Amino acid sequence: MRNRLLGILLALMVAVLAALGVPLAYLVASSEQSAVVVDRLDDAARFAQDLPTQGRATAAMKGDPQPVAGDTARLHALTAEAARYHELYGVRIGVFHRDGTAVAVAPDDWRAPSGGVGGEAFQEALDGRRSHNSPQVWPWTTDRTLTVALPVVRDGDVVAVVLTESPTGPLRARILHRWLVVAAGEALAMIVAVLLAVRLTGWVLRPVRTLDRATHDIATGRMNARVAPSGGPPELRRLARSFNDMADHVVLAMDQQRAFVADASHQLRNPLSALLLRVELLGLELPEGHEEELAAVRDEGTRLARVLDDLLGLATAEGSRPEPEPVDVTALVLARIDAWRPLATQRGIGLDRRGPVLAHAWADPIAFGSALDAVLDNALKFTPSGAAVQVGVEVRKHDVAVAVADAGPGLTEEELGRIGDRFWRSSRHQNVDGSGLGLSIARTLLLAGGGSLDFAPAEPNGLVVTLSLPRNRDGR
Repeated sequence: MRNRLLGILLALMVAVLAALGVPLAYLVASSEQSAVVVDRLDDAARFAQDLPTQGRATAAMKGDPQPVAGDTARLHALTAEAARYHELYGVRIGVFHRDGTAVAVAPDDWRAPSGGVGGEAFQEALDGRRSHNSPQVWPWTTDRTLTVALPVVRDGDVVAVVLTESPTGPLRARILHRWLVVAAGEALAMIVAVLLAVRLTGWVLRPVRTLDRATHDIATGRMNARVAPSGGPPELRRLARSFNDMADHVVLAMDQQRAFVADASHQLRNPLSALLLRVELLGLELPEGHEEELAAVRDEGTRLARVLDDLLGLATAEGSRPEPEPVDVTALVLARIDAWRPLATQRGIGLDRRGPVLAHAWADPIAFGSALDAVLDNALKFTPSGAAVQVGVEVRKHDVAVAVADAGPGLTEEELGRIGDRFWRSSRHQNVDGSGLGLSIARTLLLAGGGSLDFAPAEPNGLVVTLSLPRNRDGR
C-alpha cells in the first residue's frame, strides 16, 4: 500500500511539475528570442538614422548621378559601419532600396532575400511594418537564422529597408542554458517532493502498519495484541481506538465462553463420576447375564468423561497466555517420543525420529509438549501394528517444523479441509476411540505461542501433521 500511495503522489507531482515546466521553458525561449529581436531592431533603427535626410537625399539612393553634397560621404561611412558591425557580431546587415538593390551591406556579396522567412520580413518592412512573430528558435533548430527587418520612412513613405540576419548559435546556447537551470530547479523540486511524499506516506500509513500487525497477532491467536497510540490522520487514529475497543469486546466474549465451557465441564464431571460409581455398585447386585449391557454403560460413561476432560482442556488452552522462550525443539521432541515409546511398543508400532541434533525456536515448552502429545496420540491411534510413525524435525528459513507422519488410512481432500475442527471426526473412523478435540487443542496451543498446525496427505497413505514454531520472537 505504501508503494501504491507513494506512486500516486509522485505521479501527481510529476504532472504538476511538467505542467509548470513546459510553459516555463517556452516562455524562457520566447523571452530570449524577444530580447535578440529588440536588440536587432535597435541596431536597425540606428542604421536607419544614419541615412541621408536632406532635401533630395534619396536621390543618391536611387542612383542620381548628382546627389546632394555630403550624402556620398555619409553613405561610405554607413557602409564602413555595416562592415564593422558584421565583423564584430557576425550578423549580416544591409540597407536596401525598395527594389532590393543594396545601399550598404555586409558582407558585400549578401543580397536582399526574395523568398522564405527573410523574403516575408522584407515584404512586411516594405509595407511599413516591423518584423514580428518570427518563427521560434529552439536548441535543436541548428539550420535556422533570425531575420529582422525595419522600414526606413521619409515623409510618410518607405524609402528603404534595414535588414539583419543573425546566426542563432548564441541564442540557442542561452536558451539551452536557461532550460538547464529550469531543469535543475525542477529536479531539486522533485527531490524535495519525493522526500515530502515519503514522509507523508509514512505519517499516513504508520497507524495502518500498527493496525496490520495487531490484526495479524489476533488472527494468529495472540488476543492481547492492541494498537499502540501513534500519529497519522485523525480518521486512522479513531480507527485504531475502535479496533482496540472491538478487540476488548471480542476477548471478553471469548473469556465468557471459555469460562462457561470450563464451569460446565467441571460441574458435569462430578455428577458423572458419582453416576459411574453408582453404576459399578449396581453392577455388583445385578444377576448374571447383564455383563454386556453393564460394559456398554461403562464405556459410554468413560467416553463422556473423556469428552468433558477434553472440553476442560480446550477451555484451559484457549484461556492460556503462554510466554514463548528459546527452546531446543529436538530435545523436546526426543522427550515426548521417549514418553510415548512404551505405548507404541505395546501396540507393535515403530516410532522413529529424523532431523538435526539442534533446532532452536521460540515456544512455550509445556504448550508445545501438550500439542505434540495430542498429535502423537492421534497418529498412534490410526497406525496399524507393524507400521511406524515418522517424526521429522526440519529447520526452515523462518520457522522450525516438526512433521508427524502416520501410516493410517489417511483422509480425503474434503476431510483434510475439516480436520482440526472441534468435535469433527471422519465417518469412516467413528469406531476409533476419541472425542474429536485433540487436534483442536493442539492447534489452539500452537497458535497461542505464535506457531501453526497444518495437515497434508502422506505417501503412499496416511496423514502428515506439521507443527511449526517461529525461529524469532516476532515470528519473522
